[in-house]
Amino acid sequence: MRQERRRPGRRPGAVDTRGEILAAARRVFAEKGFDKATIRGIAREAKVDPALVHHYFESKEGVFVAAMRLPLDPREVIPKVLAGPREDLGRRLAEAILTTLEDARARDPIVALMRTAMTNERVVAMVREFFTGAVLSRAGERFGVPPLRMQAVFAHMFGIVMMRHIVGLEPLASASVEEIVDTVGPVIQRYIDGE
Repeated sequence: MRQERRRPGRRPGAVDTRGEILAAARRVFAEKGFDKATIRGIAREAKVDPALVHHYFESKEGVFVAAMRLPLDPREVIPKVLAGPREDLGRRLAEAILTTLEDARARDPIVALMRTAMTNERVVAMVREFFTGAVLSRAGERFGVPPLRMQAVFAHMFGIVMMRHIVGLEPLASASVEEIVDTVGPVIQRYIDGE
């Protein structure tokens, strides 16, 4: 009896293919981290063709953002941050991050991820790899900023977000985004410029 070969792409029936890809992506990212995870590996885990993963999510970054339920999609945010002169990059970075986190629906998944990263080495690795590869290296390459300086930017903003939204340190927690950007934007810019 000849076994019929399954064609690639969408599976027959009422299957939540997108949901299954996301579940598979979470498992693959947890096991391998962001750097070592691949679209092919996620597709293999979900038992779908890699083209279907690209269809739903376009890139590994897109799958990661959706799988981790991140509100911050680098494909949308980075071009806005990079559109402008280098001398305002610190302010644009701070404003983009803080503005995104003003909405509780956007903030909650980031805060949950940050809390988890404090106690889970795999999550720490994923966060580090994702932000280094998908966010910081792009901004660094565009403006010729060395990796150490871009990591200092990330560390500074991570601390601001933690103190504002997890620890609730006042008056930082209740300050407006504009007040914080006015305060930290020049500091972030000094990291970028190396002054």
